[in-house]
Amino acid sequence: MSNEAVVMKNVCKDFKVLNRHEGLKGSIRDLFSRDYKTVSAVKDVTLTVDKGEIIGYLGPNGAGKSTTIKMMTGVLEPTSGEILVNGRTPYKNRTENCEHIGVVFGQRSQLWWSLPLIESFKLLRDLYMVEQKDYEEMIELYRSLVDIEPILHKPVRQMSLGQRTLSDILAAFLHNPDIVFLDEPTIGLDVSMKSKIRELILGLNKEKNTTVILTTHDMGDVDALCKRIVIIDEGTKIYDNDIEHLKNYFGSYRTLKLKHADDSWEEMLIDEKTTDVMDVILEKQKQQKIKDVKILEISTEEVIRKIYEGGAK
Repeated sequence: MSNEAVVMKNVCKDFKVLNRHEGLKGSIRDLFSRDYKTVSAVKDVTLTVDKGEIIGYLGPNGAGKSTTIKMMTGVLEPTSGEILVNGRTPYKNRTENCEHIGVVFGQRSQLWWSLPLIESFKLLRDLYMVEQKDYEEMIELYRSLVDIEPILHKPVRQMSLGQRTLSDILAAFLHNPDIVFLDEPTIGLDVSMKSKIRELILGLNKEKNTTVILTTHDMGDVDALCKRIVIIDEGTKIYDNDIEHLKNYFGSYRTLKLKHADDSWEEMLIDEKTTDVMDVILEKQKQQKIKDVKILEISTEEVIRKIYEGGAK
């Protein structure tokens, strides 16, 4: 059997966008216009994800992340190229593909708003035709990984944002899918709930060998969950490797933090290949008295930001 959960080969996705005109006359003109331009959202992306991997699929807003995920889930058909998810072409076998994947898109809940969580679980069990024994085993697994008792009999509309997100992730894994797509799963959550959700994802991945494809802007999610990251920018894949390799690439960078006389902190990124840290400190000391100095290794967040700014080119 193949060990590949997702295979993408030279995938492109183009959209036709109307060239709109200003004003009332322009709006009327647009109703009959054939003046379109082609926008390339994804450009020649080739990617392989092995079964059981957790990968971070990263990029700035508008980079093409959501378009890629929608093609993997079968919502969109690629303009060209090939996509296989568990050996199936998603847009050609959309119903069958949906039976074997789980999806959490931001704040869009798949749960029934007025029903207690346990009733939503039962409906999803019937919807995915999960055997009662398998369903009960999954509920017990949930109990071993996270304290779900306080929310099982609580209507979704009465839950906090963190509880709803946790519930949506549980729902996505309920039918034991081969792949789960998580789009910004911890957005807007407090530190405690983020930690709980990360532990849950890791636990389910370990116990069920579920492949997880994660899109996020939270580098805490990346550091906690992902050994491998893929970065896309302007529709083009610009990085595909492990996090440590990326940090080593930027190994000469340090974060310099200076505490000034007014107790304010100033932070800057220094490339030791081109800049002497002591020279920077001495120059800053001339401008304003420095009370404290910290020199830190570059973080994942700073590395990603550096790439977005073109530092890896």
